[in-house]
Amino acid sequence: MFRSEYADVPPVDLPIHEAVLGRAAEFGDLPALVDGTDGTTLSYAQIDRFHRRVAAALAEAGVRKGDVLALHSPNTIAFPTAFYAATRAGATVTTVHPLATAEEFAKQLGDSGARWIITVSPLLGAARRAAELAGGVKEIFVCDSASGHRSLTDMLATTAPEPDVAIDPAEDVAALPYSSGTTGLPKGVMLTHRQIATNLDQLAPAVTAGPGDRILAVLPFFHIYGLTALMNAPLRQGATVVVLPRFDLETFLAAIQNHRITGLYVAPPIVLALAKHPAVARYDLSSLRYVISAAAPLDASLAAACAARLDLPPVGQAYGMTELSPGTHVVPLTAMREAPPGTVGKLIAGTEMRIVSLDDPDQDLPAGEPGEILIRGPQVMKGYLGRPDATAAMIDPDGWLHTGDVGHVDADGWLFVVDRVKELIKYKGFQVAPAELEALLLTHPGIADAAVIGDLDDQGTEVPHAFVVRQPTAPDLGEGEIALFVGERVAPYKRVRKVTFVDAVPRAASGKILRRELRKNP
Repeated sequence: MFRSEYADVPPVDLPIHEAVLGRAAEFGDLPALVDGTDGTTLSYAQIDRFHRRVAAALAEAGVRKGDVLALHSPNTIAFPTAFYAATRAGATVTTVHPLATAEEFAKQLGDSGARWIITVSPLLGAARRAAELAGGVKEIFVCDSASGHRSLTDMLATTAPEPDVAIDPAEDVAALPYSSGTTGLPKGVMLTHRQIATNLDQLAPAVTAGPGDRILAVLPFFHIYGLTALMNAPLRQGATVVVLPRFDLETFLAAIQNHRITGLYVAPPIVLALAKHPAVARYDLSSLRYVISAAAPLDASLAAACAARLDLPPVGQAYGMTELSPGTHVVPLTAMREAPPGTVGKLIAGTEMRIVSLDDPDQDLPAGEPGEILIRGPQVMKGYLGRPDATAAMIDPDGWLHTGDVGHVDADGWLFVVDRVKELIKYKGFQVAPAELEALLLTHPGIADAAVIGDLDDQGTEVPHAFVVRQPTAPDLGEGEIALFVGERVAPYKRVRKVTFVDAVPRAASGKILRRELRKNP
C-alpha cells in the first residue's frame, strides 16, 4: 500500500458554495471572473451577492432540497453563479455537455430526475426539446436572455429571502456529472459536498494559488476537471479566472497574452498545439509560470517540447477521474523541475493507493511493477446514481476504487500511468498500450495527431490499428512509412498493423480519445 507524503486533511464539512466562497468578503473587489473575449469582470463581492440572489429566486420558483437542476452551458462568467446558486438552494447540479443532442440531453434529464434547467439562449432549442422528450421539467432558465424565459439577470431583482437549507455535506450530493462514456454508457457520478470540498483541501498544498494568480479556463466547467481546477479551486483561494467558452487556438493565445495568464490547466491536445503550432510564436506568453496537463496520458517528450518552447519548467501532470472528485495525484508546483519525465505526480494528502496484479487483483505489486491502480480516500464518490451493481463493481467492500488504469510507482513515490485496462491491446498474449504507440506516432514530423485501438485482423487476432491525422506539410505520408517508423522503434508485437488516415481524432471535451467512435470507423 502506498500512502501520501502529505499530512492528512480533516473532512471539510461545508456546503460547496461555502467551501469555495467563504472568503469572498475578504477578497471583496478583487476580480474573480473575467470574460476572456470582451473583458466583462465580476468581483468576488459580486459573485457572492449574485449567487445568493439567484438562489433566492430559485427557491421562490420552487426549487427544493433534493431537486436536481441541469446546468447546460459552455464556459461563461455566469456559470459559477448558476452552480453555487443551485447548491445554495439545496439542489444537486447535473452538468450537461453543451453540444449534447436533444436526445442525449433527455436521457440525462430522465436518468438524473432533473426538474429544472439553466441554459443559454443559443442552446435553448436543444434544452426545450430535451425537456419535452424527458418530461417532468418545471422551468427552463437562461443565463443571458431569451423571450419567454427568466434570466439570471431578472432573478437578481428578486426580493425573496435567501434560502436557509440544512445541507448534510457528508450525504447530500452537490454535483452529478456523468462519466465520459469512453468505455460504456454514461452514468451519474454522485459527488457529495464533503467529497468535492475535501478534495480541494487535499490538492491545495501541492497546487497553490491566490490573489494575483490568473488562471485561464478553457477546458469546460461541466467536466469535473474544469469544475475543480478552473472554477472551485481558484475561486476558493482568491485567484482570477479568465473564462473562454471554447478552445480556439488564436483566441486562447490572445487571452494568455492580453490577460497576462500565470497558470494553465489543459489537456494533451492543447499541449500538442503549444509545442508544435506556428501561431504560438506570434504571441507574448511570458506571463506563464506553469502548465499542468490532465484528463489523458501526456507523453514525456511532448511535455518537454512544450516546456522548452515556452521557456517554462517541465509541463506537470495530474491524475484522477470523475469518480474521485476528481484528484488523487499531481506534480507539485514546487517540484516540477525535479519530477521524473512522464509522471502524473505523487499522492495528494489523505489518499492511499494500491497497485494490483492484472491477473490476480488480490496480489499487491511492489514499486516498479505495473498493475491496476486502486485508490482509497475521502474523495471516493458516493456511488453511481441508481446503479448499485455498477457501484459495487467499481468500489470494493474495503473502500478501494478500481480505476481501470494501469500504472506503476517508482522508488520515490512518483506514479506513471501506462494505459487503461480495458484499452490494452492483447496481441497474441502480449499486452500493448495504445498510449505508448500514440506518443511514438506524435514524434513523427508528418503526424499532427494520432490514436490507436485494438482491431481484429483476418485471423481474428487483435492488432494495433492507428488512426492518423497528417500534418498539412505531409499530404503524401503513407501507411508503409508509418508502419516502418513504428516498427523500427518498438518490439515486434507492438508494431502497427493497420493505419487509417482521418481528418481529426475524436475526443471528449476533457481531451480523452473517444476510442468507441474510432471503432465505428469502417
